[in-house]
Amino acid sequence: MNLHEYQGKSILKSYGVGIQEGIVIDSVDQATDAAQKLTEETGTGWYVVKAQIHAGGRGKGTVEETGSHGVVLAKGLDKVTDAVKGILGGHLETAQTNGVGKKVNKVLIAQDVYYPGESEISEIYMSVLLDRESGQNVIVYSTEGGMDIETVAEETPEKIYKEFVDPALGLQGFQTRKIAFNLGLSGAAFKAMTKFVASLYSAYVGSDASMFEINPVLKTSDDKIIAVDSKVTLDDNALFRHKEYAEMRDVTEEDPTEVEAKAVDLNYVKLDGNVGCMVNGAGLAMATMDIIKFSGGDPANFLDVGGTANAERVEKAFKIILKDPNVKAILVNIFGGIVRCDRVAQGIVDAYKNIGNIPVPIIVRLQGTNAAEAKELIDASGLDVHSVVQFQEAADKVSEVLA
Repeated sequence: MNLHEYQGKSILKSYGVGIQEGIVIDSVDQATDAAQKLTEETGTGWYVVKAQIHAGGRGKGTVEETGSHGVVLAKGLDKVTDAVKGILGGHLETAQTNGVGKKVNKVLIAQDVYYPGESEISEIYMSVLLDRESGQNVIVYSTEGGMDIETVAEETPEKIYKEFVDPALGLQGFQTRKIAFNLGLSGAAFKAMTKFVASLYSAYVGSDASMFEINPVLKTSDDKIIAVDSKVTLDDNALFRHKEYAEMRDVTEEDPTEVEAKAVDLNYVKLDGNVGCMVNGAGLAMATMDIIKFSGGDPANFLDVGGTANAERVEKAFKIILKDPNVKAILVNIFGGIVRCDRVAQGIVDAYKNIGNIPVPIIVRLQGTNAAEAKELIDASGLDVHSVVQFQEAADKVSEVLA
């Protein structure tokens, strides 16, 4: 589950991580009051107005309706409302929105932390995530923080550091000091960074996150270390332990079809292909997507109906797949281990009749318990459904119907 910046910062703050303070609003009328309150709390006189969408690159992104960027500096209280008007309610297109502007329903009015002082200001990149190859958590960091971190990683990878953390041992003190040293910090900033890294790692572990990314982490002119941004992904499977985090889900930022599938307990992820997939089991789903690619097609989705592939679930799955106008065929690939294949076959027949006209060919492969009976049911149904037995047959039939 992805979080907005302001939500991620609230988690960071609860674990003692220093953050750029701000107030989130969803109406232009709230802008002045929010800015005044922020001034009272922080003493700030300039403000940063930030679009709250689930995408990076907001500072370089453009609001389609106004031409404003997604992050705007407001130099004074009188400038805040205009900045909010340029962003709120518009559609922000960034490098991560795939050419489609995302509607901005909330903005964060944040304090300006780039104030002058005796020490040099510097932007740092830092993230915490799981490294699956090593089976350890890893802290990725760089002195080259800011909006062009992707370019840094591509062109100067030697500027990207990694610190691996054994989850059984946890983050050690020498590791926080090593990170601060590699970042070229000293004195008060060095000490503040060691505390920042320790608190950030605690937030990552304590919230059962999949990733915390902060770009930038700012070393201020008075040697404070604070999170100016936050991109947080939480593990959906652990949300039962964090009811307060589960309530942060913003379904308006998610694909509507994926939201609908989740509501009926189907595991669905939309992809960009032309062949819909309906399977039971993640491993079989991956193999099915491979066979579609080998046959010359592209998977349009990942859809796992689970172990109870009855008529009701199959019908819901068909309806969700057919919402995608790019789907030119549907491949149903079910292994009857827990569930009987003949029951799945009957579910497919019933679903087909209930839905009515299905405009794309359907290929069905049912293997396992009562597979022979299942094939007989499909073949005798009189419906426009192609029944196959072997994986290769399924691939050949996909190629045939797409030709």
